[in-house]
Amino acid sequence: MAKKITGYLKLQVPAGAATPSPPIGPALGQRGLNIMEFCKAFNAASQEMEKGMPVPTVITIFSDKSFTFATKSPPASYFLKKAAKLSKGGAAAGKEVAGTVTEAQCREIAEAKMNDLNANDLDAATNIIMGSARSMGLKVEG
Repeated sequence: MAKKITGYLKLQVPAGAATPSPPIGPALGQRGLNIMEFCKAFNAASQEMEKGMPVPTVITIFSDKSFTFATKSPPASYFLKKAAKLSKGGAAAGKEVAGTVTEAQCREIAEAKMNDLNANDLDAATNIIMGSARSMGLKVEG
């Protein structure tokens, strides 16, 4: 018989840097989960990724206080800031330009995020990424 799911927990954890400190510790602790078990498993699963890259993680919590987790691809904003060589997006998106990205860079990001995007093909995914870039105050060239 399958275990009964009691809930889901969504966290954004830096790759290879899960520690029991906030926000991970309190979020897992109040649900009665083993914090160190999650930290060790997550760090092992994300060791191939770039250190510190934000990784959206969905933790499935079962009634016997066990859990499983699934990782997704990093946010588009992370990839766009990296492509534009910025530390953060524009303060006044639409009024001032914080940086530029090319359409080819947007296509590369769309390929990396294709599994997590709500798009049928690569062109639609590229348009989604280009829209995210514009909303961050980045100019899309090409």
